[in-house]
Amino acid sequence: MYGFEAMTFNIHGGYLEAIVRGYRSGLLTAADYNNLCQCETLDDIKMHLSATEYGPYLQNEPSPLHTTTIVEKCTLKLVDEYKHMLTQATEPLSTFLEYITYGHMIDNVVLIVTGTLHERDVQELLEKCHPLGMFDSIATLAVAQNMRELYRLVLVDTPLAPYFSECITSEDLDDMNIEIMRNTLYKAYLEDFYRFCQKLGGATAEIMSDLLAFEADRRAVNITINSIGTELTRDDRRKLYSNFGLLYPYGHEELAVCEDIDQVRAAMEKYPPYQTIFSKLSYGESQILDKAFYEEEVKRLCLAFEQQFHYGVFFAYMRLREQEIRNLMWISECVAQNQKSRVHDSVVFIF
Repeated sequence: MYGFEAMTFNIHGGYLEAIVRGYRSGLLTAADYNNLCQCETLDDIKMHLSATEYGPYLQNEPSPLHTTTIVEKCTLKLVDEYKHMLTQATEPLSTFLEYITYGHMIDNVVLIVTGTLHERDVQELLEKCHPLGMFDSIATLAVAQNMRELYRLVLVDTPLAPYFSECITSEDLDDMNIEIMRNTLYKAYLEDFYRFCQKLGGATAEIMSDLLAFEADRRAVNITINSIGTELTRDDRRKLYSNFGLLYPYGHEELAVCEDIDQVRAAMEKYPPYQTIFSKLSYGESQILDKAFYEEEVKRLCLAFEQQFHYGVFFAYMRLREQEIRNLMWISECVAQNQKSRVHDSVVFIF
């Protein structure tokens, strides 16, 4: 579905769309994954990756390698590509690209706050933060005792400030409150990103609506499963669901009252796109649900590249590259721990 964007898109977006499609061609293929799964040591993995676009990032790393080193260097490649695109982008694409990083910012905030609560060293926590979600005052998060302080001292000057309005309370931070804060922030972020994409209109709105709706629905299912058996009430659970998506509003009403995984399954099987995901699970099982969701997401992200003249390809590329890094981390961990029989359990093939 195209409006008039086909006439004017290439003035500002053509170069970057070509760049991101070029980046996409460098993603690992099924043949690469099959070769990586045969590796016996982490040095074998490095040797195979040297023939890919990750080669320059790993070539100077001495043996013995660690899984964290491989993941760090692969993430560095993604960050370099993102920064290149951001410096070349003009409005509204630059704002769109910034929106993509807000999810990492939320994860970093939660990581620092949780780590501080458990008396972990701040420097050690900063090293674990995702580089795309860093901001200037992130190290000072450690001083906050409750959400009001967290907002007033640190987050008021970050892009996350508008999302905090719903979760500012004077309650002390504990594990339960932090998890509620993460999900409330994500809800506000996804709704804001969704509204921004709708405002852009055209093919961007059409494609991003589908991708963000899937993300919102997946979060709703995960919140439901993770809150079964906790003290979270049905109303509190309902408040954490995003106000858009295929499940909104009737699916949310059903998920809010679910008491076990089989009830979640019964609610989800009424929606054809999710029926296929849940048909892969046997009853009472939720372990392989994450992989089933990732596979469905990858399928949708790949379809975003089938249309032209829209910003969805930038979002799709970043997500596909993050999935690739998750794959490499899993393969490296299996090789390092000598668990090669499990290597295929969590690898999601992209092409």
